[in-house]
Amino acid sequence: MIDIGVLLSTREAAIKDDWHVPRLIEFARRAEALGFDSVWAGDSLTARPRVEPLTLLSAVAAATTTVGVGTAALTGALRQPLLAAHTIATLDLVSEGRLTLGLGAGFPYPQTEAEFTAAGVPFTERLGRLLETVRLWRSLWSADRPDAFEGRYWRFDGLAGLPAPSRPGGPALWLAGAGPRAVDRVGRLFDGWLPYLPEPEEYGRQRAEIEEVATAAGRDPATVTPALYVTVLPQDDPARARAGLESYVRAYYGASLDDMSRLQAFVAGTPEQCAERLAAYAVAGVRHFVIRIGSLDTLPHLETVAGIADAVRRPVSVR
Repeated sequence: MIDIGVLLSTREAAIKDDWHVPRLIEFARRAEALGFDSVWAGDSLTARPRVEPLTLLSAVAAATTTVGVGTAALTGALRQPLLAAHTIATLDLVSEGRLTLGLGAGFPYPQTEAEFTAAGVPFTERLGRLLETVRLWRSLWSADRPDAFEGRYWRFDGLAGLPAPSRPGGPALWLAGAGPRAVDRVGRLFDGWLPYLPEPEEYGRQRAEIEEVATAAGRDPATVTPALYVTVLPQDDPARARAGLESYVRAYYGASLDDMSRLQAFVAGTPEQCAERLAAYAVAGVRHFVIRIGSLDTLPHLETVAGIADAVRRPVSVR
């Protein structure tokens, strides 16, 4: 089975200086009505500012009934981990167990380093703090929740009375990223994988490596969800789709589509061409797509992307 989600346009709204959050909530309602399996929100404090994702997703969860909600991706180390655990458990209760947490350590860019500085978190400790945060959260959300936690970065007492998430064991934790180190961590420690690899073939190779790592760690590889974050812009005219995606990428990143396509998965073309490209990823093993619509104005494309999602959900041949 293939699940397909869509990203809420929080950064796009910020680029347009549009802070009307009810519009984002209505977008989520529309996505649910169109049959999307999940809606997602990105995270950034100062590097690419937008509304805070956990707060937004709580409102989305209260306004919907079936669609999953998730972060793509939450920079976990930016937040004090115990306060974050409290917020996340509450969000999972509001959503009645529909929450998935995509987590990232933060990119090695000057803007991201400045973001960590603004939050008072040492940038060089971002990965270690993320992994310890995950260990704390799993401890808090386990069946035999301890009253204390001690790690390298934090020590907490009096934890037993904190609210538990709706889902036993807490929400699924996915790691964003790719490459040997990410593959190893996903296989050993995480419930899912959320890269944005530009080529299906490389995706399939790294996915197979995750399965090998999970097996060696005594885990069932089927318990690790292989997902993909991908930017899609469908148009009846492929040239118009390409030009529209070029304009979007320059507004978002200040870089060309060619440059960004070396790092991320971008798809532009007719709806049929977009579905064909996403289906290639499905053959490579993707089981949950997180689609970012490649436009500053996302709602006009939502129904077309829903049709693409229906096409991609058709059975695929997987090795």
